[in-house]
Amino acid sequence: MKKQITISQIACAYEPERFLTAFGFKGNKLTGVWQTVVGLWDGADVGVGLGIQSVLWSDNRVFAAYGEDKSNQQMFRVTQYAASLIQGKTFDAPQEILDFVFEDCCRFAAEVTGMQTTETFVLNALVPLDMAAWQLWARKTGADSFDAIFTGADHCKKLANIPLITYGVSVDDVVKMAKAGTCLFKIKLGCDPDGDGDLQKMLLWDQQRALQIHNALRDIPTPHTESGHILYYFDANGRYDTKQRLGELTDFLKREGIAERTVLFEEPFAPENEVFVGDMGIPFAADESAHSLKDVIRRIELGYKALTLKPIAKTITVTMRMAQAARDAGVACFCADLTVNPLMVEWNKNFAARLELLPGMKIGVVESNGAQNYVRWNEMKSYVPRKSTQSDGSIYTLDRAFYENAGGLFETPQHYLDLLRQQNQNFMR
Repeated sequence: MKKQITISQIACAYEPERFLTAFGFKGNKLTGVWQTVVGLWDGADVGVGLGIQSVLWSDNRVFAAYGEDKSNQQMFRVTQYAASLIQGKTFDAPQEILDFVFEDCCRFAAEVTGMQTTETFVLNALVPLDMAAWQLWARKTGADSFDAIFTGADHCKKLANIPLITYGVSVDDVVKMAKAGTCLFKIKLGCDPDGDGDLQKMLLWDQQRALQIHNALRDIPTPHTESGHILYYFDANGRYDTKQRLGELTDFLKREGIAERTVLFEEPFAPENEVFVGDMGIPFAADESAHSLKDVIRRIELGYKALTLKPIAKTITVTMRMAQAARDAGVACFCADLTVNPLMVEWNKNFAARLELLPGMKIGVVESNGAQNYVRWNEMKSYVPRKSTQSDGSIYTLDRAFYENAGGLFETPQHYLDLLRQQNQNFMR
């Protein structure tokens, strides 16, 4: 019998979580992020979806215009609006919900911010709604495996946890992570060292930062890569302006032996800067420039060899479509983080566990940097329904228990359900 999702009640809530230190990227800084929650109730079952708001990542113009707190409020308004659109509606499949609200939410986001926001800004706001829809659908259909959502490649037995090396992380700390078992590091570039917007200073800083880390890691072995060397994943967050300036950086990486250990270089240019990069000898990856399937196809045409998947930032529904397009084009995929909470790490791990291995890797990869950044990370781990689920460490071992019931993803996270009820007194009553 065909299952349907009828939305009798909706509820939205948020909970700010602070960082240990300011999180620097895109030439700006965050002090924390809002954890957002959407509840969908059909009168018998509830779907609880989580989201992490990152306005700076998804649309730095909104962040610059409104500041950290006000821009979070603007994004949360989009989440609330989206939820209000589906109350009382019936859907045949969870992905229909995203398609139903998306265009209206783009218009609403432009209205509340006073600017045409990126599609990624809207998708970031829709993550908890989409996740709640998938969880409710799992309840209604009796799904007990993430394979019911996304199949992809064969199940991985291990995932390498990719830590995030922001501008302020010391080289000594990087070495400690490597000696503890980390085999692939995500290194933020694009620093504005003097805060004056001088891109030549940025280039010189990036060169020296990459060299310092490489010199510290070059002789530390790892069993998880084909070369036996630790590998690098650079992220410039769209800070480079021209192919010539980027070429100065990539030439430097080649001279110093860094390029041969670089498995990915993410987002060198701003999304509107459509420069062909397929002839630079570095595997470039698209992230926030890939808002849609059309964008994915365009990035592939521009020579990008990898696609950053973020089901925890662009919704599960859109990510599945992007993964299929990348697979059809023979483009590598991997799952990156958005400094999400421990429960959302589990969603990311489930997606990552079903992707083909990146070139040069012997095991799968997934980025997770929450343990490095959240003040209350250990307390947040207690919100995961299955207490045995591991949300930090350098290597994740994915056993039979992980793959059963999607590692507990289809179970109700009580803390976040309680938060919904605290902020919405009539929900589920």
